[in-house]
Amino acid sequence: MDETKSDSTRGDFSRADSRLDLNALDSRILEFWDKTDAFARSVELRPADSEYTFYDGPPFATGSPHYGHILQGVVKDIVPRYWTMRGRRVERRFGWDVHGLPVEMEVEKQLGVSGPRQIHEYGVGEFNEACRSKVQATTDEWETITKRMGRWVDFAIDYKTMDVDFMESVWWVFKALWDKGLIYQDFKVLPYSYGATTPLSNFEANLDYRDVDDPAITVRLEVLADHGAAQAGDYLLIWTTTPWTLPGNLAVAVGDAIEYVRVSGAIDGLEGNYWLAADLVDTFVSGDATVLASARGADLVGLEYVPPFDYFGDQRDRGAFRVIESDDVTVEEGTGLVHMAPAYGEADFYALNDAGLDVMVDPVDAEARFTDEVPDVAGKNVKEADATLIRILKDRQLIVRHEQIRHSYPFCWRTETPLIYKAIPTWFVKVESFRDKMVEVNKNIHWVPEAVGDRRFGNWLEGARDWAISRNRYWGSCIPVWECDACGEDVCVGSRQELKDLSGIWVEDLHKHFVDEVTFPCADCKGTMRRVPEVLDCWFESGSMPYAQIHYPFENEERFARRYPADFIAEGLDQTRGWFYTLVVLGAA
Repeated sequence: MDETKSDSTRGDFSRADSRLDLNALDSRILEFWDKTDAFARSVELRPADSEYTFYDGPPFATGSPHYGHILQGVVKDIVPRYWTMRGRRVERRFGWDVHGLPVEMEVEKQLGVSGPRQIHEYGVGEFNEACRSKVQATTDEWETITKRMGRWVDFAIDYKTMDVDFMESVWWVFKALWDKGLIYQDFKVLPYSYGATTPLSNFEANLDYRDVDDPAITVRLEVLADHGAAQAGDYLLIWTTTPWTLPGNLAVAVGDAIEYVRVSGAIDGLEGNYWLAADLVDTFVSGDATVLASARGADLVGLEYVPPFDYFGDQRDRGAFRVIESDDVTVEEGTGLVHMAPAYGEADFYALNDAGLDVMVDPVDAEARFTDEVPDVAGKNVKEADATLIRILKDRQLIVRHEQIRHSYPFCWRTETPLIYKAIPTWFVKVESFRDKMVEVNKNIHWVPEAVGDRRFGNWLEGARDWAISRNRYWGSCIPVWECDACGEDVCVGSRQELKDLSGIWVEDLHKHFVDEVTFPCADCKGTMRRVPEVLDCWFESGSMPYAQIHYPFENEERFARRYPADFIAEGLDQTRGWFYTLVVLGAA
């Protein structure tokens, strides 16, 4: 500025009053915006064909907004305002993520019930209606705080994932994948949350790892009969950090090309002839041990042994309690011989299948408590049962070493309970079949910062696995598949009209306690078509949001074509493995 000019040329600026009341100023601005209907007019004055699409990731309606929501809300306000000033029409609808475990967990506490058994005793319909009431109780606080921070967003035309129009579009998304052959059901070992009594997807299992101390035990299993260099009375050494899985042991795995030795010696005072990997002898056996024989893993395959527990001895007739081969066996930890419990380990499950053994036992219920099939720990949580099972094995002189190990272990990110792995029938999206497509799609996304897309998200996509989308829960969008109770034929339903055409019933609500009542005759036999019991993972609903929030394709076809995909999204970094990921999965599919 030219200091020689008079004050009158400097503009009509004066020093701010140090007594300025910012709260009062905020109130006057908010009052002015309300009086002039400023936000609505800023949208309506722009032509519809100039729409700039902003996707607002909906929060769960079970709590109050916190610092993270407010921080994101500022960014979500600034960018749409900028494009509004550039002449674009920017609709900003507030959304509510109201399904899934967060709501169910809160309602279980409120009702004093826990787990599937008690929910069924209480009544699924009553439980779901309690969930509906819960999510409608916190909306006022969100609106007040969002408005107070000056963010322009429309609460009057909000959307909720429990709205029937939203849920119907989710059905359409599922049916679209079904028609493309991208949906399948399979019996797989998955990360399982016993706190939520449901399997989780692989990306959810990676959200909360913690360092924990667990028992690490080395167990000796007696060889039942001579087999090559192995003799009856020898012992196979196995090592595990999950003693609770030992009642479900059905095999011991070896590496085909790994060298194993028969060693005579003592391990922590227990004498015997032990089989273990040659590279690991010094780790377990005292210095005066004598090597009596050696064999490749392939030579030990078929060897029979006495299982650590005899609860399922009848499985021997089906091929259990034998040595099998697995490519996953290494000598990096343990003994080189791996305890196999196919109900609780993915590698175990596939190794037994590859060995041609159609055997499976699972004495653990949905809440991770042992059933009466294992009477010594019946009713106990699996982690609580460790001490009892270890004591039984020690009494039988089967434990040759008992230690504690600190390692990183996955927890349920919602219930904060340790995850276990459990075999369970689950519905999947064949993500691996179009993984390359997702990698290509990601190249067209402009990430800020760029490294998040290139590295963090890009690397995650390259290793993406089939997505487990079903949950054994209640408050959520139903998997729209009906199966015949006689012949097993199934049909996928993509809309309410399609369901009416099949059943003659028009449903006004697509929640489980309404939809499960709808049946219809099987077209192939005299059986009855009934809906499968599972609901969809709420992440599937989140990924469906671009379609479902405007009830596409049942409405707004032309508008959807203009506004998809989004021009702008802003969320926390954690959503690279959450919402961003599911948006890309469903978009690419």
